[in-house]
Amino acid sequence: MIPYRSIEKQTFLKGEMIMRRTHVLSILLIGTIGLAGCNGNLQNNEHPAGNQTNGNGSDNENGSDLETFGDSDPEVELSFWLFGANYDSLVEEYVEENPNIAINIQQIDMGDHHNNLFTSLSAGSGAPDMAAIEVSEIDTYKTAEDQFVNLYDLGAEEIEDDYLNWVWDIGTSVDGDFLFGIPTDIGPTVMYYRADVFEEAGLPTEPEEVEELIQTWEDYGEAAEQILEETGKPISDNPEMVYNAKRDQSPEQYFNENDELIIDEAPYVKDAFYDTAEWIEKDYIINHGMWSPEWGSAMSDGSYATLLGPAWMRDTIKDNAPDETNWRIAQMPGGAGNWGGSWVTIPEQSDHPEEAYEFLKWLLAPEQQMRSFEERGMFPSTPDVYEKEAFVTITDDYYGGQNVGEIFAEAALDVQHVHKGAQYGDVNAEIVSGLDNVYDGTDPDEEWEDILNRVDQRISR
Repeated sequence: MIPYRSIEKQTFLKGEMIMRRTHVLSILLIGTIGLAGCNGNLQNNEHPAGNQTNGNGSDNENGSDLETFGDSDPEVELSFWLFGANYDSLVEEYVEENPNIAINIQQIDMGDHHNNLFTSLSAGSGAPDMAAIEVSEIDTYKTAEDQFVNLYDLGAEEIEDDYLNWVWDIGTSVDGDFLFGIPTDIGPTVMYYRADVFEEAGLPTEPEEVEELIQTWEDYGEAAEQILEETGKPISDNPEMVYNAKRDQSPEQYFNENDELIIDEAPYVKDAFYDTAEWIEKDYIINHGMWSPEWGSAMSDGSYATLLGPAWMRDTIKDNAPDETNWRIAQMPGGAGNWGGSWVTIPEQSDHPEEAYEFLKWLLAPEQQMRSFEERGMFPSTPDVYEKEAFVTITDDYYGGQNVGEIFAEAALDVQHVHKGAQYGDVNAEIVSGLDNVYDGTDPDEEWEDILNRVDQRISR
């Protein structure tokens, strides 16, 4: 599930929140072990989990959107907390085929959604039967493993082969023995580019030719130089997006699988920072803050050449530049990464884990993921879908009639699994801040040392 305009904006704001959440969840995990002998399932029996429409007892707090599907007096009532996704038609179909089950869906923005889940787990009551967790948050919740049902215990091995390996791995523990959640959609990254700016610079404009021209980051830098010389325009509108694209091509980033900080030992992260800083200094990159008005308007005015982003950015560009005819899509230089996606978990508080699992197994199966892609553009994490005729024949006139399904599928198959760690967001926020400082004139060498110091102070608190 991908809230198109909220993910990266919240990265800047949530660093402290994640750090506190990580600390409290770690304490919660220890407390769970200590309390297990006194209260085996940690539920507050006065407020049975799974039968509440909202963990805080309100049906409208934080602007939540609540809807019930199914019979008013079912044998089993499941609660499902979501953000940024619409499964209504599929849920309606499921309850029609399973009349003994009703499903209450709470839709809320991503930040409040995770805050509510964190609160309900900390309180030991009020959690739903099913809760989506976004990719940037899932490692934080893994520190409280005992607060979730191990989906392997419910038989999830039977569906593992339906999903991309790297996507499935994100939802598991480091040792692979505990499955936290079943994958929903994903965000494989590509290079969106403006054919008119490429033509103005004397470069090829057709996607196949552009991919041949720009296969590596060195090629990207050479194209940036020519575009700047011939048009006076930068190749990219945002340092963070360039850095993200390079960073996500490395299987080792900020933490190893023991959650030890390796930022000063992982050469690719440092290289990604320095390459981005160099291109800032060469004026290859301007700095429109993501989700700002100028960032949106620049998508329509032809003031830069490429946007390095995920599959779901396809609709963001359309929304901000509905009358444009010049945007095209090519594969990312150096290989794709992933930006976005969610995993649906079953909190330990659920009264109906088996029924919840059966529903999720159906909802997130390849057939339903295909329908979600066709109806709502949610890119599937199930590779069997990529071979279906209905998938490979999907074209988008906005992008010159390109076969967008095949383009994103090729990118998805290229992604590598990355262990992020619970404090990934804290580290990343400092690097992004550092790139902003470089844009404002700070020396990259000095800034890198400052980043290392700030990161060390931040994660050691």
